[in-house]
Amino acid sequence: MSRHTFFATCPRRLEPLLAAELERLGAGEVRQRASGATFTGTVETACRVCLWSRLAVRVLLPLAEFDCPDADALYQGSHAIDWAEHLPAGASFAVDAGGTSAALRDTRFTALKVKDAVVDRLRETTGARPDVDPAAPDLQLNLRLHRGRATLSIDLSGESLHRRGYRLEGGAAPLKENLAAALLLSCGWPELATAGAPLLDPLCGSATIPIEGALMAADIAPGLLRDRYGFQGWAGHQSAVWERLLEEARQRRQEGLARVPRILGFDRDPAAIRAALGNIQRAGLSGHVHVERRSLDALEAFRGLPDAGRGLLLCNPPYGERLGTEREAGRLNSDLGRFLRRHCRGWRAGVLVADRELGYRLGLRAQRQNRFYNGPLEVTLLQFEVEEAHFLTPRQTLATGQTLPPRQPITGGEAFANRLDKNLRRLRKWARREGIDCYRLYDADLPEYALAIDLYQGDEPRLHVQEYAPPASVDPELARHRLEEALNILVERLEVPADAIYLKQRRRQKGREQYRRLGDSGELFEVREGPARLLVNLADYLDTGLFLDHRPLRRTIREQASGRSFLNLFCYTGAATVQAALGGARKTTSVDLSRTYLDWTARNLALNGFESPGARHQLLQEECLAWLEKQARAKKRPRFDLILLDPPSFSNSARMRGVLDIQRDHVRLIRAARELLAPGGTLWFSTNRRRFRLDEAALADLAPEEITEATLDPDFARRPPIHRCWRIQG
Repeated sequence: MSRHTFFATCPRRLEPLLAAELERLGAGEVRQRASGATFTGTVETACRVCLWSRLAVRVLLPLAEFDCPDADALYQGSHAIDWAEHLPAGASFAVDAGGTSAALRDTRFTALKVKDAVVDRLRETTGARPDVDPAAPDLQLNLRLHRGRATLSIDLSGESLHRRGYRLEGGAAPLKENLAAALLLSCGWPELATAGAPLLDPLCGSATIPIEGALMAADIAPGLLRDRYGFQGWAGHQSAVWERLLEEARQRRQEGLARVPRILGFDRDPAAIRAALGNIQRAGLSGHVHVERRSLDALEAFRGLPDAGRGLLLCNPPYGERLGTEREAGRLNSDLGRFLRRHCRGWRAGVLVADRELGYRLGLRAQRQNRFYNGPLEVTLLQFEVEEAHFLTPRQTLATGQTLPPRQPITGGEAFANRLDKNLRRLRKWARREGIDCYRLYDADLPEYALAIDLYQGDEPRLHVQEYAPPASVDPELARHRLEEALNILVERLEVPADAIYLKQRRRQKGREQYRRLGDSGELFEVREGPARLLVNLADYLDTGLFLDHRPLRRTIREQASGRSFLNLFCYTGAATVQAALGGARKTTSVDLSRTYLDWTARNLALNGFESPGARHQLLQEECLAWLEKQARAKKRPRFDLILLDPPSFSNSARMRGVLDIQRDHVRLIRAARELLAPGGTLWFSTNRRRFRLDEAALADLAPEEITEATLDPDFARRPPIHRCWRIQG
């Protein structure tokens, strides 16, 4: 069967979850994109995704992508498609248009141009004029304009896939079904359900979370209730394949309903419970999901409440913005936290909040957080392990992933505030002049406030704050007080909201801790570095995806790259590769052992208009030292004009054959890289290892020249320097 490339759309921030789901469903070559993911497969693969995806909104089959400077180009590009291959005789169609350009600003007009092109082409080839039915077309076409390019696709899903078919009434502020599924997946519900753990939503509204939880636990395809999909009106539809998929899904549903664990939902609103009961019945889950009218205060008297073992409490409390008042929302969160601490010890909990200061009212320290959008509103899923070690007293403040406490008057810290103001005045003009969105604002300038503070502008200001672990001689209570004081000063002086501060603790990493993820929000946003546009993630890793201190070295690479070949070893997220490409590099090769980093590099290249991977920009998943030595032994040794060698100080990744220690191994690494340097080329070696000593005697014949001072911008011009750098000429 022929294979195609498809695009599954989803709400922002669901892309990582969707990509993982597509892989589980058998899709090939899955790649995250903004608001969705591409994948390859057969028509059967796409039908399976439509039936089984709990997260996707639509599944599109792109037919053509073309330059679209004006309306004539849009018509010609649409007319060039042989629509008789896609639209059956007598079938109706409609066009859904999105995106604009300088010449095409009205989506109604662009949809009309595509409609005219389709009608004209079919009339020319078949002699018949198809019907246009905007309300209920047999075939839905999808047009997207972006940066002067048009993509014309068939919408295989038809109506949005989040509409499962069981919900007629949503209550006052319903949660979309695919967002509810994302919350459940983020909290690990499938694994808990398999182990027989119960699910409890004490604020269930119309029961979207309990129903989606039951569909997952019973292995029920979320699209099984729908009576129509877009692909059923497509000429390429394979009815026998679809019937086989439906029969498989029905069989799995019948088997799965026997193993649904206990699922409970409560709400104080009688209208919400009536809607919930109707939704449960239409979903075919009567007897498997229990809901009843009961307030949170009265829930403690419910005798059927699980009282031991492991379980999941997941809920979407009113935010204040949409239901009730902020005061009511705060009181509700306090009551919810009290219930968790009293009755759910040993459980996992997930609470969706729009304001993370409301999360603080729960009285628990969050272990993980995920950001999503509920419609246009940005929300955060706070995840808790309900154990006494994570209970907060009123005086306790945040750890990684927890929100700031209610603001207190700043009682000290004048020296810290003054230094912050001074640094900001000095660096803000410089950064604006250089076209830089992110820079280090403060780096333990005062020993009492041992923080590294990086300002990321992007689409909105954010702060990445790293607390250096205090020595054992410092009173922990004093350190906690200073941290809380510093965070409140940042909120007040920089006018950055508390939920835009990402706090982490820097300490010596042991074993494989350096690879441990802090979260899985997948929250990427765009920043500028000169002409480059780069993606960073402040939430999920200790580092953000962009080493700010290497900015001048990347600038030098861009300035020297024109017409030359560039090798980026230990490439990380490819920021230097992007700068080389923007500088006009003839070819770039980026090498790293991490698939995550290489995918990130590919996205950074694509963001700047470069196709990757490809002949011009090559990405290699390899252990760098082994790859270098293999290339040096090759009969036709590759040569590079520019080489960046920026290894980690220490690495013992499970995928490596050994352990990398840069102090021990730097001579071997530098010599291996030098073997691939073209005559007249330049090799840069950089390291962030403290107290590193270059073995000058072992490298004397290469004449390494230290250029550290030239590779530090004003925001890192401190003593001792954050890194050291040497240049070796070919």
